[in-house]
Amino acid sequence: QVQLVESGGGSVQAGGSLRLSCAASGYTVGSTCMGYFRQAPGKEREGVAFRHSYRLTLYAESVKDRFTIWMDKTNNTLELQLNSLKPEDTAMYYCVAHRWSASCTDMTPSDFTYWGQGTQVTVSS
Repeated sequence: QVQLVESGGGSVQAGGSLRLSCAASGYTVGSTCMGYFRQAPGKEREGVAFRHSYRLTLYAESVKDRFTIWMDKTNNTLELQLNSLKPEDTAMYYCVAHRWSASCTDMTPSDFTYWGQGTQVTVSS
């Protein structure tokens, strides 16, 4: 049984940093497309950052050059570093993994079988 468990969310002031970690069990990080979505109250889920199984990464324009996604094979986790945080980054962040696809291109929330429970990120101005 695949489980994804996020940690590392919290409250910071604008300009601050957080690091999210997604621990996987029953699944090998990097074996398929993985990434993070986020959802703010009253808004649709938004793709934030993704990592293809062949190491390429994709970022939403709104987080490019501020967020970095990578894989920690030793601990079987997917990491997301959030720098230069803005109030508009406030949302629940969800770790996701695809059941079989190596590529993350053109993925939507409904494409992902495995979801974590989410971790809240709150950025104050």
